[in-house]
Amino acid sequence: MGDRTGRGLRARTPGADSIHQIVNPGTGFGWGRGAAHRVGAMVDPGNVLSVIRQARDRRTGPLVLELDLTDGLVETPPGDPLSAFLAMRRTHLRDVLDGLRRARSDARVKALVVKVTGGVGLALVQEVRDAVLALREAGKYTVAWAETFGEGGRGTVPYYLASAFDRVYLQPIGEVGLTGVALEEPFFAGALEKAGVQPQFAKRYEYKTMANTFMEKGYTPEHEESSKRLVTSLGEQITQGIAEARKLSPERVRELVDKAPLLADEALEAGLVDRLGYRDEVYAHLREKAGKDFQLRFVTRYNRTHGLAKRIPQPGKQDVVALINGHGQIRLGRSGRGGPLPGQSVAMGSDTVGAAFRSAVKDDRVKAIVFRVNSPGGSAVASDAIWREVVLARKAGKHVVVSMGDVAASGGYYVAMAADTIVAQPGTITGSIGVVVGKAVVNGLLDRLGVGFGAVGDGAHARIFSATKEFSDSEWERINASLDKIYADFTGKAAEGRGMTRERMHELARGRVWTGADAQANGLVDELGGLDRAIDLARKKAGLAADAPVRTFPHTSPLERLRPPESSEDRTAASARFDGWGSLSGAAARLGLPPAGPLTLPGTWTIR
Repeated sequence: MGDRTGRGLRARTPGADSIHQIVNPGTGFGWGRGAAHRVGAMVDPGNVLSVIRQARDRRTGPLVLELDLTDGLVETPPGDPLSAFLAMRRTHLRDVLDGLRRARSDARVKALVVKVTGGVGLALVQEVRDAVLALREAGKYTVAWAETFGEGGRGTVPYYLASAFDRVYLQPIGEVGLTGVALEEPFFAGALEKAGVQPQFAKRYEYKTMANTFMEKGYTPEHEESSKRLVTSLGEQITQGIAEARKLSPERVRELVDKAPLLADEALEAGLVDRLGYRDEVYAHLREKAGKDFQLRFVTRYNRTHGLAKRIPQPGKQDVVALINGHGQIRLGRSGRGGPLPGQSVAMGSDTVGAAFRSAVKDDRVKAIVFRVNSPGGSAVASDAIWREVVLARKAGKHVVVSMGDVAASGGYYVAMAADTIVAQPGTITGSIGVVVGKAVVNGLLDRLGVGFGAVGDGAHARIFSATKEFSDSEWERINASLDKIYADFTGKAAEGRGMTRERMHELARGRVWTGADAQANGLVDELGGLDRAIDLARKKAGLAADAPVRTFPHTSPLERLRPPESSEDRTAASARFDGWGSLSGAAARLGLPPAGPLTLPGTWTIR
């Protein structure tokens, strides 16, 4: 019972002399006004000591870090507010890399345990793999476990990651689908012919294979040569990495690849896994290695908690490295969402990326810029606008280092080629320095469907990209002039940025796709490595400390995004936009249809 007064509700507790008590059931603490003499009776000393001991252990006790890759990795928080909100609980690559780097010198961290699945692309796997190997070199124990490495096959990339750990566990009923690397490419010419659709494409040059998808019924010699070298390079990287990690010869790994998928017992006998067991047995093993009293902590949680002090702005001027993210298909305007299909990335808008560069250039604290590129390309004009911002940043005295993700090809290479240094993973898909333009003429299909189509126009080329007419001779002349101009511009700027002659660049270009390893051997890429390596290089080039802060640009708060921009120079003017489900061009690209933009690598190129 209680009495309602102006002072609120006073609870009357029997046996407490009508004293107002507030009791915290979690600790046993109770306080009564005017009853200090009763504190001893209300407090359980055992509970108090337990709370103090738990708090101390959380600060000083041993840690085992966890990483669950079931939902894959997010390269960067999406730009638009809704997408960013939906990605809040996803695991971010930067958190993983920063957390594992911090753990190397943290005496509390005893081990790392990772649940490995197939949701991460090869280049990102190589980033994580490098971080795990560095953690092992620092003396930390590492364990990878999986229910299966590709049930029924397709487990090559996840097993390649797991092979870098001290110990690999596999569920007894699981498999090791170490079946190698394959590339399957559709050709629609026969189907389009039957449907009454006539593809009309022109390209520069023979290795720009997007046009082949619609105009051929199978591989051309150049297309087959390029694709075969691509899978060979990836296979060599994976074979060598597994052989070194598992202390097997490359020839033995090849034998196992040709025999796979392997049953759990076969994988154990072959030395690909160390023990068969379930999750509980994995964690029981960790208790034996790290002690029974360790605390489990997700790597991302560990990084955010222990890195909080460094993220708090320090008094006075502090020099930093700016991190600018460029992800998804390249387009004019602002960045935003991709299409409605699962796994589609955000779009890279030239306005948004340009504003990020200008913001970093204007900031006196920024001494170097890392430009993270993960893109299959898109608009030539948008790519050129971003390229210009990279050039201007360098002219302003900012060192620019590009870090390539899973894919940085065609327009994705265009935006990178002016940087001081380009860093890519061996498994990055890059190059594709070429151009393609065309359309599908659907008159035959419309006739078969009984659909009539009338059209009028004012101008000889008013319907140049209409799907209901073929290109005229004069229209072909204009298209070829555009192709020649874009290709000459692309290769000329690439040659200048890479310090090559135009003739040598043409040999490497011609639309050919390269792995990061082959691109580095041919001078299209400077160094092999991941985001950490790019950040280290940027710090060294700028003369910064090895732990100089990294800041994402442009940073805008949710409130700033809501207010109208004051001018085109205002950083909120180019904030990423929410597109609903994005344009249908993204879905078209996924289906193999002609994507928007002449500097585009068609299809899905994430190697899983």
